[in-house]
Amino acid sequence: MDILNGMAVFTAVVDAGSFTAAGDKLGISKSAVSKQVTRLEDQLGARLLNRTTRSLSLTDAGHLFFERASRIMEEAEEA
Repeated sequence: MDILNGMAVFTAVVDAGSFTAAGDKLGISKSAVSKQVTRLEDQLGARLLNRTTRSLSLTDAGHLFFERASRIMEEAEEA
């Protein structure tokens, strides 16, 4: 279940374009969002996002994971 929560937060970050906007959408703090994404990256053993103070972009692994995670999240919502 923890990985599903991580996927939900990660897809929200990518969809929203920032940790802050994703946190607002999910009703959690920016730091909680960051911790969830970092924990997910640790679990997967891959960096998903390139972070700078002014921008956020997907890595190659992040792009592939986002495509699959988005489908999984859509199917979970439908269920």
